Amino acid sequence: MGTFLRVLITVTAVAHVPVAAAFAEMFRRLGAPAPWVLGVLLAAGGVALFVGRSGAGLTDRRRSTTFLRLVDIPFFVHWCAAIFAIIPSIVATLTIPWLGVPRTFYMAVYLTGLVVAGYGILVRRRWFVVKHVTIPIEGLDPALDGLRIAHLSDLHIGAITPKSWGDRWVRAANEQGADVAVITGDMVTSGVDFHEDIAAVVSGLRAPLGVYVSMGNHDYFGEGEPLISMLNAGGAQVLRNEGRVLSRNGKSIYLAAIDDTWTRRDDMFKALQGRPAGVPSILLAHDPEKFLHAAKANVDLTLSGHTHGGQIAVPFLARVLSLSHLTHHFHLGIYRKGRATLYVHPGLGTTGPPIRIGVAPAVVIHTLRAA
Repeated sequence: MGTFLRVLITVTAVAHVPVAAAFAEMFRRLGAPAPWVLGVLLAAGGVALFVGRSGAGLTDRRRSTTFLRLVDIPFFVHWCAAIFAIIPSIVATLTIPWLGVPRTFYMAVYLTGLVVAGYGILVRRRWFVVKHVTIPIEGLDPALDGLRIAHLSDLHIGAITPKSWGDRWVRAANEQGADVAVITGDMVTSGVDFHEDIAAVVSGLRAPLGVYVSMGNHDYFGEGEPLISMLNAGGAQVLRNEGRVLSRNGKSIYLAAIDDTWTRRDDMFKALQGRPAGVPSILLAHDPEKFLHAAKANVDLTLSGHTHGGQIAVPFLARVLSLSHLTHHFHLGIYRKGRATLYVHPGLGTTGPPIRIGVAPAVVIHTLRAA
């Protein structure tokens, strides 16, 4: 984490060079004395704020609403705008050095970044959708045809993503009247301060065949055991390398989950060893990279999360042009391998900068159909 933070601080410092030019141009137009000095001081302040906020963000703590609204959120809008501006600023500076890049260009790019970041942080990440996905299952018994699963993932409830948002997601899921409700990990941002809030949100989920939870890597960014106890006490069933046989219309389906892969708690063999012969199976696995292992184990449907669809993507092209596409083979939506199917959830909360562009947070309703 120390190396990662050093890289982020370096990138942030570089991103604030054109921001200093942008501020200088703004002050020049306002007739302020020494505009470059003011611009450099403000840019340096932005870097200093990032250093302070990144250190505090390693463990998510409760902060006052006033502080969040007046410090954290405006800072993240600024920081995302600076990152937005860095590439066009570098390209322009390198490609037309003989003409010189006017400070007006840096100012225009930064202001554009403020608009984009403001939308992504203040609007897009709050505005979730309910998405319906049909999943064909080869050999599914007609008695199970139409079984519906409410799928939530990557809630990341904390200071930036409050409990009230989680309550809205749960209400939307409950309104769909699904047979089963599942959460595929990363309910936590980091630390343990929001365990009670998370447990309260999850306890609100309702489904006649039960509510089931798998753990993600962020759920262990702190002590995971207290959260597991709270979730179980609230009525959900946290499945850790284990499964349950669910029955509907006299027919059964096997629902299992593996524990977190990042901390090497996962054991797929153990999770599937209670699977009855000839029964369709569903696996909750936070990390979608486990899909190929699940396919080899004849799991019919794997439900995952983890990637957030990149959080930032080209609108309407998130499947092919997003940050997660650069680092994950399975990163958003449906994938198939033989008769096995994977669905990677776009997530509901955020990590890192609290922004979403081109990837809507979603409550997903899966409907199983006989193929």
